[in-house]
Amino acid sequence: MATSSLSPKRDARRSLLRVSPKPTLLLGLLLLAVFLAAALFPAQLAPYEPAEFDYTAIMQPPSAAHPFGTDNFGRDVLSRVIWGTRIDLQIALFTTLFPFIFGTLVGALTGYYGRWLDAIFGRIVDVVVVFPFLVLVIAIVAVLGPGLLNMYIAVSSVGWIYYARLVRGEVMVQKKAEYAQAARVMGYSPARVIFRHLLPNAVTPAIVYLMTDMSLGILLGASLGYLGLGAQPPTAEWGVMIADGKNFMVTAPWVTTFPGLALTAAGLTFSLIGDGLADLLRPRA
Repeated sequence: MATSSLSPKRDARRSLLRVSPKPTLLLGLLLLAVFLAAALFPAQLAPYEPAEFDYTAIMQPPSAAHPFGTDNFGRDVLSRVIWGTRIDLQIALFTTLFPFIFGTLVGALTGYYGRWLDAIFGRIVDVVVVFPFLVLVIAIVAVLGPGLLNMYIAVSSVGWIYYARLVRGEVMVQKKAEYAQAARVMGYSPARVIFRHLLPNAVTPAIVYLMTDMSLGILLGASLGYLGLGAQPPTAEWGVMIADGKNFMVTAPWVTTFPGLALTAAGLTFSLIGDGLADLLRPRA
């Protein structure tokens, strides 16, 4: 009886089991399965090597031999789009994983302890939010140099702030709830109160935001690749492919169209999953 009164996690799990997944979530998961298959098995799905030059097939339009056409080096666009899925999903994961973990931890601690820790966090937030996110990332990458690793460092050094703000606000609300007060009265350690009781009930908004952030991470990675600050040629990455084909948009639009469509579909996938999770995890009376 005492355990059930300390935390509403068990009731939340039961309510989740009674809620059927939303169509947006199912569609998002289906699209994600397609992208994961392309990322895990590109060699089996791609008809050609992504960097294979064929100077006899330069700028060929879509055909049976090359369903997405070829680029200015005769490389098969379909194969490069498939191989690019691995890089862009990697970007979505690595630009959000560390910010999510570190930001959640910082937000939980600042929300629970407050006082001087919260004051320091507030000053850091004030400094970061003054500058647009993309401007900060571009500035850091420009200092560190182009490349995927430096892009991950730049995004992670800024992106954790937004997760920390979300979790901090939720923890500040949850620590005033009866179950949290009862846990403290029973003498539980702060670590147990935070990680066993408060955080499981406060991390939902951060999880939903994580899905949206993955969508933004793919778009950011493609943008930096287009600017020459992310993945570098001849890497098969969607932003790099769009940059390679920007001078041929009139004569060979398929070089940029198909990686652009893949980029849009990947962003839509994570947006659908985030929207479905928001509906699924929304508290119900």
